[in-house]
Amino acid sequence: MNRTNQSTIIKEAINSYLDKGVTDKQDIYTKVVDELGVPRPTVRRVARDLRTELLQKIQILQSDMPKTSTDDE
Repeated sequence: MNRTNQSTIIKEAINSYLDKGVTDKQDIYTKVVDELGVPRPTVRRVARDLRTELLQKIQILQSDMPKTSTDDE
């Protein structure tokens, strides 16, 4: 399994546990490690990437400044 596919699978697993109401970060990491058999540092790295992606999306949604768009094209 290549890194991109592995990251996607780990992100899906993390999101799945969040959707199920698991709120303890260490508990999520442990469950993902047990479920997928990937190293814990890998899960932590992917979780960091997921947090960064989500924060970027939140910043976009919270932005008060309208971006210049080319809707007329």
